[in-house]
Amino acid sequence: MSTSMTAGAAFRSTPGPVHTILLAGTVPLYLGALLSDIAYHNSHQIQWSNFASWLLAGAEVFCGLALLCALVNLLRLKHKGGRPLLYVVLLLLTFVLGLVNNFEHAKDAWAIMPAALVWSVIVTVLAIAATWVGLTTRTGGAQ
Repeated sequence: MSTSMTAGAAFRSTPGPVHTILLAGTVPLYLGALLSDIAYHNSHQIQWSNFASWLLAGAEVFCGLALLCALVNLLRLKHKGGRPLLYVVLLLLTFVLGLVNNFEHAKDAWAIMPAALVWSVIVTVLAIAATWVGLTTRTGGAQ
């Protein structure tokens, strides 16, 4: 008679392919908005502000859908703390502060600087952090 013990399944909560595309799409859009804000700050050409506004709108769509996928994944997990929760909180912060950034960009183009640039930096850093945490392979337990 052999005695064998099997450890529980490894804790793994990586996003699926659609979730990954949505999450990865947020970074270039927020980064593009930041670069457009920098270009507007340096040149005062109003079109750069318009570019940033449209890029932020697209980033909010991607971020919102990625947040929805992350919430569904979080609700399906047995262990709801730790890194999956951190990922959802980072995405939520990115989405909410991105919305504030959108409202800032909705002002008159001459009135948005320097606040829009500051908001864009904050949101871009948060988007990069959320993507880093979300796409990092996480395993635990016996394998």
